[in-house]
Amino acid sequence: MNKQHGSTQSRQKFSFACWHSKRIPKHTGGICNWAREFTRRAVDAAARANNAGNAALLHANAAWREAAFGNLLEAKKQATAALGLAPESEDVQSSAAEVFARSGDIDRAQKIAQDLAKRFPQHTIIQRYWLPRIHAQLARAAEKPAEAVEQLRGAEPMEARSCNYSYDRGEAYLDAGQGNAAVAAFQQILDHPGLVRNCLPGALARLQIGRAYALQGDTAKARAAYQDFLTLWKDADPDIPILKEAKTEYAKLQ
Repeated sequence: MNKQHGSTQSRQKFSFACWHSKRIPKHTGGICNWAREFTRRAVDAAARANNAGNAALLHANAAWREAAFGNLLEAKKQATAALGLAPESEDVQSSAAEVFARSGDIDRAQKIAQDLAKRFPQHTIIQRYWLPRIHAQLARAAEKPAEAVEQLRGAEPMEARSCNYSYDRGEAYLDAGQGNAAVAAFQQILDHPGLVRNCLPGALARLQIGRAYALQGDTAKARAAYQDFLTLWKDADPDIPILKEAKTEYAKLQ
């Protein structure tokens, strides 16, 4: 019964996440300040409607965005806010743990992962999607890319759930120095526009493909991929860490 209820609840909240992401397409173009303001207003609206669960999910989505952008302090702040609103939600806990692992708060990520594993031993999405992703990020933080790749194999049957799994897998392959595999993982995102829609990994995958080609020494393809990303982010806020990194890396390819 717990398994069935949990899966239904997860699907409902995942649908809300997609609804939200389709309405803030500017974050895929790196307009971070606009996305923050949109999130703030959406959270306020959810709060006025006495819907703490949706408000928490909005904070959780914002936390992943900030972590992906490289704004780690803001990412942890948003994840903490999400947990404050819905501390018992397995979806919010899972998302927050993944963000904490990405942002270097290893202790919090591990504690939440342990709690989830104990509370939801039969929950398919927790066991086969979230926990492998959280453990993979913990392995990456520990500079164990091979372990991260292996952890993500456990989530492979859930790949169609979202583009985040392919993005995680591509990052792990990059860390492991496996450029070909990384390109394939990130290309998997771009090859499914119906799944990606306006999700941020769809934009960032272009940059990561450039990094993967650079890792392989294919400068021409790397430059093309970086140009694709920088064109998409031509109106982006200039102080976003991942954008600053991309511009520096691209300059070195000239």
